Amino acid sequence: MANEKKKMDSAKKRVITSKAKNLRNRMIRSAYKTLVKKYEVAVAGGDKATATSLYSLVMKKTDQAAAKGVLHPNNAARKKSRFTLMLNAMA
Repeated sequence: MANEKKKMDSAKKRVITSKAKNLRNRMIRSAYKTLVKKYEVAVAGGDKATATSLYSLVMKKTDQAAAKGVLHPNNAARKKSRFTLMLNAMA
């Protein structure tokens, strides 16, 4: 941290805001990964009904994670494409 008073205040604020953003990102990432695991288990198990219902949720969470900056937009697009291919391969 800086030694000057003005810079110390700024540095303290950055610490607080970065902790809050880190917590938000971890919550989003954790919820996203949990949903993806459930989807992948449903696809691997051949449960088409569950996989179809989870598919729309996975797509939504992927878009939300990309919008919040947790995932890069290109990464999100690639994952969405792979999720679609997984579902189509079940047919």
